[in-house]
Amino acid sequence: MPLTMSQEVFITCAVTGSGGTQDRSPHVPRSPKQIAESAIAAAKAGAAIVHCHVRDPDTGAPSRKLAYYREVTDRIRAADVDVVLNLTAGMGGDMIFGDTENPLPLKHEGTDMIGATARVAHVAQCLPEICTLDCGTMNFAEADYVMTNTPGMLRAMGRMMTDLGVKPEIEAFDTGHLWYAKQLVEEGVLKAPALVQLCMGVPWGAPNDLNTFMAMVNNVPPDWNFSAFSLGRNQMAYVAAAVLAGGHVRVGLEDNLWLDKGVLAENWQLVERAGTIIENMGARVMNAGEVRAKLGLLKRARPA
Repeated sequence: MPLTMSQEVFITCAVTGSGGTQDRSPHVPRSPKQIAESAIAAAKAGAAIVHCHVRDPDTGAPSRKLAYYREVTDRIRAADVDVVLNLTAGMGGDMIFGDTENPLPLKHEGTDMIGATARVAHVAQCLPEICTLDCGTMNFAEADYVMTNTPGMLRAMGRMMTDLGVKPEIEAFDTGHLWYAKQLVEEGVLKAPALVQLCMGVPWGAPNDLNTFMAMVNNVPPDWNFSAFSLGRNQMAYVAAAVLAGGHVRVGLEDNLWLDKGVLAENWQLVERAGTIIENMGARVMNAGEVRAKLGLLKRARPA
């Protein structure tokens, strides 16, 4: 199908993620204060949406602590810049198996399996405009780690998000995830038009090539909105690819630590560079208010 380039593009900044990057760059924020400050700087650089995980302030390890989410949310909402808040709901579905001859019992260290209500508890408390819904189970690069999202779990979480008035961002790591997302919309669990993030090059999901990327794009219903990203050195190339394919873009330290060869990035620098690419292609970078209007988002009040 012919490409229809986006003329108006929103930038999402994925601020910190949950990967083991905390010791690979001093710019990866750990504490709620650092995460919020990095998100605010990214917003000032042009990000309309900030996607936030939280971490243990001392170790940098991924966390699900409600108090950390509350602090990040309050600090961002109290800032002197308008930005759409997107919180992860991907935590709590991690399974680490034993070795290939003894897969059970699951390894205690690293396994984190909780129920649907607990996985959405911080969303219910903080009420961001958007939260993520990883729309399938997937093997990651680690030998015995599986990201687990069963159809029943996704139906339950999706209904909770919809009932809360929070828009799910469907994280699609492969074409089957888009297939199931369409089923959730057909069932009325999610509302149309849906919002999709195409996650490229994450082992072992959709491989990082343009043929696969366009297969993913062509599986997104035409009335839905999609954004896309890739990892590491391919992050900025996928800014251009996503715009050319009619979508929006995601950058940030969750997916890439580098600005140039040998130069570690800060989130705001990645956003600034993405904005330059978008504008040099002849498109315009959208602000937070325009994104809310486009996606039908409800802006929440600042803390009292």
